Amino acid sequence: MRFGIDRLLDEPSLRAPLAGRRIALLAHPASVTRDLDHSLDALTACADLKITAAIGPQHGLRGDKQDNMVESPDFNDPVHGVPVFSLYGEIRRPTSAMMESFDVLLVDLQDLGCRIYTFITTLRYVLEAAAEHGKAVWVLDRPNPVGRPVEGLTLRPGWESFVGAGPMPMRHGLTLGELGHWFIKTLKLDVEYRVIEMDDWAPDSGPGFGWPLGGRTWVNPSPNAPNLWMARAYAGTVMLEGATLSEGRGTTRPLELFGAPDIDARQVIQEMRALAPQWLAGCHLRDCWFEPTFHKHVGQLCNGVQIHTEGPVYDHAAFRPWRLQALAFKAIRRLYPDYPLWRDFPYEYEVGKLAIDVINGGPSLREWVDDANAMPGDLEALTAPDERAWLVERREFELY
Repeated sequence: MRFGIDRLLDEPSLRAPLAGRRIALLAHPASVTRDLDHSLDALTACADLKITAAIGPQHGLRGDKQDNMVESPDFNDPVHGVPVFSLYGEIRRPTSAMMESFDVLLVDLQDLGCRIYTFITTLRYVLEAAAEHGKAVWVLDRPNPVGRPVEGLTLRPGWESFVGAGPMPMRHGLTLGELGHWFIKTLKLDVEYRVIEMDDWAPDSGPGFGWPLGGRTWVNPSPNAPNLWMARAYAGTVMLEGATLSEGRGTTRPLELFGAPDIDARQVIQEMRALAPQWLAGCHLRDCWFEPTFHKHVGQLCNGVQIHTEGPVYDHAAFRPWRLQALAFKAIRRLYPDYPLWRDFPYEYEVGKLAIDVINGGPSLREWVDDANAMPGDLEALTAPDERAWLVERREFELY
């Protein structure tokens, strides 16, 4: 299969409308061609394209920043001599000066298929800025590596943030190009927009179910997104960023596991199975030990749970990572009623709200975990209608 960047490079007819126009590229480390050339290098090498600027999202154009809320500065690219603007530095939204540096913005970002991943919020912000300044936006489409499944509560009004771009569930099932069409309609934007579609994306086919496993090399789109297995778990394990439990940052398997020095992982798994065994389908849970070299519980031996979604244990249709992680929180709350589970800090610069609520786009998940009388069926009753509604809403935006 070919990604959008490969088609643009292969087919001069696709590039023809860009002739004579100043072009900027919004990209990150995973913005590579099939030959693993960075898209900025590959596009600059095209004699018929005039690249005048580049833009980096969270973690930077070249992936220079390891953690969340670590800002990247503007700089001049030492190879191509173009300005590189940061959309995760002093500002999150494009400035007028930034928008004046180009006529067409090419967006080549690898998403993880999760609302909380900030690249989709950046896409919203640049579409809004392009509509205001009369600029064009082209998305060079890439796979949603976790495919088409939908899961999680829809973000509630008033809970929009840099990790909550709009009223969609945690696992949205769209590509970045498709999400662009959704933003334009829901925000009523008047903007020149085009998607360079992929060839032969097959999100329902194994073994990748969204990612062309064996056909394309995985490059980290952010520093703690090292493989497809992490991407599959991420719609659930990202919630750990709002909890005191380690999500495995500082280990070699970040966001595939969770744990802490003061929990018994085997008891947690046992409690999860007793509460809602149906929410554990499609994967294998293994108790393990790990010692983070940085971040939460650094230098402490943690007992934890690793979520295995590789090989024959994985069932794409059955795996529900958001429910699985919610169930883990519930099990810990039942085993340790006074456990200080929730972190209280300005997550992604949101003040006065608990991080877990910002992540989930509202307090419902946390309230369910903390309510001693609430059971899995209660969360299912809240979530299932949101998921059904999104499946209907997104249908008109599906390009594949």
